[in-house]
Amino acid sequence: MISDPIADMLTRIRNGALVRHKQVVVPGSKVKLAVARILKDEGFIKDFEVTKDEPQAQLRLVLKYDRDRKSIITGMQRVSRPGRRVYVKRTEIPWVLSGLGIAILSTPQGIMTDQKARRLGLGGEVLCYVW
Repeated sequence: MISDPIADMLTRIRNGALVRHKQVVVPGSKVKLAVARILKDEGFIKDFEVTKDEPQAQLRLVLKYDRDRKSIITGMQRVSRPGRRVYVKRTEIPWVLSGLGIAILSTPQGIMTDQKARRLGLGGEVLCYVW
């Protein structure tokens, strides 16, 4: 049993990118789907799809590489963990690599990037950093 499903998802993406897999499959959930949607919108992955497998849906992520077959995702870091939750106010939202990366936050209005949370004036739980 996995105690931290978000960390498992990030690790599968990181490992798949290191060995240059075309796609990665992770067990699906609403939070993982929201994170995958953000990664696609920000250009870190090509696409994703949800397969209706039983007993749990699977999330298939298509990884993105540049011309030299280097992964677009150079790093991912889990911030808030089940044993240590990290919450920030709207004025304390961190900048990842001076704006080159993104922070993914869970706010009262849903899961969103750091830029959107700043624009809406929301704080919340920092899930992860992606650069």
